[in-house]
Amino acid sequence: MLEYSEKLREVARKLLGGISESLGLEESYLDKDLELESGLQIFVGNYYPPCPQPELTMGMPPHSDHGLLTLLIHNQVGGLQVQHQGKWINVNALPNSLLVNTGDHLEIFSNGKYKSNVHRAVVNNKVTRISVVVAHGPSLDTIVRPASPLMEKENSPSAYYIPMKYKDYLEMQQSNQLNTKSCLERVKIPRS
Repeated sequence: MLEYSEKLREVARKLLGGISESLGLEESYLDKDLELESGLQIFVGNYYPPCPQPELTMGMPPHSDHGLLTLLIHNQVGGLQVQHQGKWINVNALPNSLLVNTGDHLEIFSNGKYKSNVHRAVVNNKVTRISVVVAHGPSLDTIVRPASPLMEKENSPSAYYIPMKYKDYLEMQQSNQLNTKSCLERVKIPRS
């Protein structure tokens, strides 16, 4: 598990380097600004046994993930769905693939250029679904805000998100019921 986590951290940091560049920043900007060297990694195993009445239950309610990126593998049993234009779309992953979800803090850091995606897990009545999820975020004491160079490039006088320590956001999210992007909505500054 330790080796897997270390390798996934490398993958996440490489992906975030590419995202940083796509925003017009140096490859290492996001890594340094959000202190990813000491960033938080949360490892979760999900076990969804067959359910006799799957229409009456939800494996995981609709939500967006905290952090920057969440990397996921599963046992090729469907159940992950993403919301797109108000509809639920089944994620049909290729065998041995790594699924990547963008998180709330990537949306904040990019000042909305990248969006965290709303997703859920549904159950079935035939086979067990197993997934292994690893969320990647900044260090707990990092104050996450839109990247300064992005604000300067956009000649934007203010960000669209309230700066907040990552650990404070986690506490806010964990103290509330999962509900789409409800926590992210709390730190948004209304656009005029």
